[in-house]
Amino acid sequence: MLRVALAAAFALSVGAAAAAGDAKRGEELYARCAACHALAYDRVGPRHCGLIGRPAGSIAGFDYSAAMKSSGIVWNAKTLDRFLAAPMQRLPGTTMTYAGVTDAKERADLVAYLEQAGKSADCKER
Repeated sequence: MLRVALAAAFALSVGAAAAAGDAKRGEELYARCAACHALAYDRVGPRHCGLIGRPAGSIAGFDYSAAMKSSGIVWNAKTLDRFLAAPMQRLPGTTMTYAGVTDAKERADLVAYLEQAGKSADCKER
């Protein structure tokens, strides 16, 4: 019984560590996103400053798909992880044509970077 409890505790701690993400690695991975996104300004895709806690499809003046505007998503670690895994499958009708990030650790790293970057001086000025 104790062995099962210890194994479960270990599995939870490993899962929590993986979910936390490495923001430094996430910054490197963000280069993939830079073809369409930037932190502080809109490109083909919307800016990422202020992403965490923002309702999807809510930047004034950005031309979102109807699917994104009506999704009801509020961006947080969980919703970003799910969306980034397979954007077109998670939100049919999105105009984000990127196939997704299949590696869970890479998604966690990207989310950690976006959380950290949202608190940066570049984003606070916006």
